[in-house]
Amino acid sequence: MAKIIPENKARQGRWGWHGFRILIAALLLVFAAWGVAEIYGVLIKAPTSDEQHVPTSSTTEQAPAG
Repeated sequence: MAKIIPENKARQGRWGWHGFRILIAALLLVFAAWGVAEIYGVLIKAPTSDEQHVPTSSTTEQAPAG
């Protein structure tokens, strides 16, 4: 037989420190993952070599002095 509980006595469990610690730990892990993703994004956008090719235009070339 089911136990009958009056409405004014029925309540859910409280959050407590355990739930709060889990939420804070999850938030810190999200920030750490975000930081790693930002660093990785910067690394893959950077050029792979130190040499940068600068194309020369024919209008910038000077005629030989003579």
